[in-house]
Amino acid sequence: MMVSTKGRYALRIMLYLAVNQSDGAVSLKDIAEKEGIGIKYLEIIVSSLIKGGLLESTRGKNGGYRLNRPPEKYTISEILNTAEGSLAPVACVETDICENADFCKTYTLWKELDDVIEKFLSSKTLADIM
Repeated sequence: MMVSTKGRYALRIMLYLAVNQSDGAVSLKDIAEKEGIGIKYLEIIVSSLIKGGLLESTRGKNGGYRLNRPPEKYTISEILNTAEGSLAPVACVETDICENADFCKTYTLWKELDDVIEKFLSSKTLADIM
């Protein structure tokens, strides 16, 4: 399993918002400057986080982005899965439907690894890394 830059940046964005949204919505420009992430790439990632129900946006002079629930209510698994689509170490365990599962000698290994990764990432929240 390798988390892409999209997943790593999504986590950084969520963490930045968790730490800095006490004054209201945070602009994309502010996130880009402070986190050193290109604005166009940020737009793509933030869009997926909004579609995934993790962020809300407001328009206007004081507009920007904010978490829609407290940091302790976001698991790292939820954030990374929203950004990445899947964190499965191999494609055959991604959907739990594998044609070869009954006779593949490695399927159980990959499924166990996937379960360990999911359990670990689900046990950590955004608040835990603030």
